[in-house]
Amino acid sequence: MGRTKKNFTISSKMIFTVLVILCVGLIIVSYLFADLLSPVRTAVGNFFVPMQKGISTVSSGISETLRVFSDKQELIDENDKLTAEINDLKTEMQILIHQEYELKWYRDLYENDSVYQNAEKVAARIISRNPNGACDMFVIDKGEEDGIKVDMNVLAGGGLVGIITDVGKNWAKVRTIIADDSSVSGRFQPTSDTCIVKGNLRRMDDGYIDVEMINLNAEVYDNYEVLTSYISDKYLPGILIGYVTNIRKDPSELNKRAYLTPVVDFEHLEAVLIVKTLREDLEGFE
Repeated sequence: MGRTKKNFTISSKMIFTVLVILCVGLIIVSYLFADLLSPVRTAVGNFFVPMQKGISTVSSGISETLRVFSDKQELIDENDKLTAEINDLKTEMQILIHQEYELKWYRDLYENDSVYQNAEKVAARIISRNPNGACDMFVIDKGEEDGIKVDMNVLAGGGLVGIITDVGKNWAKVRTIIADDSSVSGRFQPTSDTCIVKGNLRRMDDGYIDVEMINLNAEVYDNYEVLTSYISDKYLPGILIGYVTNIRKDPSELNKRAYLTPVVDFEHLEAVLIVKTLREDLEGFE
């Protein structure tokens, strides 16, 4: 029978014991033979001290780099945060500016409104115009939900803008007096002679629209006011339309014609007032 080999293993406890004994021995030797080991300590010191300095320098450099990087990242994060706050403040400022501007529209509308002061009115903002850029037709941000109806009169700046022609749930369409298909029955102040105010987009480029059907014997002069007449079936009476100029005979020589400068600034029109009283609701006018 062969002999069985025994496995020899070194435990961690044994290694620890050996290292402890070795360290104690080195301490004793170093103490007993201090003078003899002095050159060795010097050599070891000369070898390790520069290495330690190098390691310390590298460590300090790495530490400084990490600190700078950390500070930079903090600055970047802080900058991003401040930028976001600034953008939020800019947005809020734009909203406040728009609200203040819109409030000025409405304040000016009511302050300049001297027509039908006792009638119920609603202010509206223009949200869409014709693609050609002319102000002959536009859409406002008020509709059926606000009590708006077809044929309600539209005002701005104390004068006539036009009339409601179509109404949706929260929008309405306005045809202005300068539109080519617009026709308003008017009368002169103070003579009460009647006329027809006709829209004319081409002439409006020069700031005028047309006045027709003026009685040949009517004594009217430049800068007379033209108001809506009492005989109109859609327009409320007594609303200022504009001022007449360039009165002359019609080519037919049966009537006179003229130009009219609208009192409303259609080029800069942004908000309007809608009179919620219809012409058919008025009684007692002769």
